[in-house]
Amino acid sequence: MLRMSDKKNSGNPRLILYTGKGGTGKSVIACATGLKTSSIGYKTLIVSSDPAHTLGDALENRITDSPTKVSENLWAIQIDPIKEMEKNYAVIQEWLTSLLSAKGIEETLAYEIASLPGMTHLFALLKIEELAREKQFDVIILDTVPSGEALKYLYFPKLFGSISRKLISMVGSIAGIARVIEPLIGVPAPKKEVFKSEVELIKRLEMLADILKNIDITSLRVIANPDAFSIENTRRTLMLSSLYGINVDLAIINKIIPEKVNDSYFSNWIELQKKCLSEAEASFYPLPIKKLMLFDSELKGIEMLKRGGDELFINEDPTKIYFKGSPFKIISKENELTLIVKVPFTSKEKINEVERIGDELLVRVNTEVGDVVKVIPLPTVALRMKLSRAKLLNDELQISFVDEYERK
Repeated sequence: MLRMSDKKNSGNPRLILYTGKGGTGKSVIACATGLKTSSIGYKTLIVSSDPAHTLGDALENRITDSPTKVSENLWAIQIDPIKEMEKNYAVIQEWLTSLLSAKGIEETLAYEIASLPGMTHLFALLKIEELAREKQFDVIILDTVPSGEALKYLYFPKLFGSISRKLISMVGSIAGIARVIEPLIGVPAPKKEVFKSEVELIKRLEMLADILKNIDITSLRVIANPDAFSIENTRRTLMLSSLYGINVDLAIINKIIPEKVNDSYFSNWIELQKKCLSEAEASFYPLPIKKLMLFDSELKGIEMLKRGGDELFINEDPTKIYFKGSPFKIISKENELTLIVKVPFTSKEKINEVERIGDELLVRVNTEVGDVVKVIPLPTVALRMKLSRAKLLNDELQISFVDEYERK
């Protein structure tokens, strides 16, 4: 029988973020997880900012922008990013718009420019900070936007907060002078309300960053399907999450065709999926992997979603932290970069081949069970560098790059 785990962060809700390529089943697995945690006794909230409203479709319930009770101990909320943006950014946006208009930019275009790229997604994340701060729920499960976009926005709070604090310090010191010379320069100076709104926004962004990067509170979980495109997307997600300092504790491979299906039409698909699963196990190592079979009907509605949660977690508590650490580590110094990758083999094995193809490395290692190929996505900074050497040390593959431009 499942029991509620002891919380290491007493009073702080457990935050689980699901991400993956579009169509992998993020919303369904988020709902299945929520039903499982609520059945244990956790007061659970499922959150989505997906404009397609897939959360309501999966739960077969009308979900609004305030917590809607779905079943015992379970609530759901559909964040309205535009509404959150207006609530947190309106004062600043008005000033930026007036600033751009003063420079001769048409007002409609000025509003568009003042709405920086990705801002709606960022303010949807700020709602998570608000919900965590209110501490009304034990578990908050977030169904995020697709992988690449999601990770960019998860890191944005730290970057935006750091830059904005410096700008406020600089602009604040000359604000008085700016108000005096405003008629002369023809540019509106920021009012006190703008500074107050900016300070509050930065404070919340920094609190959000602290929550997201707290390994004992937040886990990112990646969802993939057993196909080449989805596995590749997940490899890239793992690399980015390592760069951004966000802990990924679990990978879920969804929609696996059961082997008991003996229809000849699906035989090739089953073999292809087996190959992809082997590739995923090598690529995602040392991350734990859970596998969820393709059901004989759509995972939709409370009963089917409960079935999905039971299949996925069996007798486990989904709030447990399955893994702490990172499959990737990057060490940068002067004109050299070293990428350290955890691998499912040791220094006893021999590296047969290291091949660079675009933004990936293919490492072929001879093991006791035959050749194993490890596909490693490269960080952007390594794209301009030359591969120098690769070696196995215990269960780590160390790959070094040198910057030829710097040498010259």
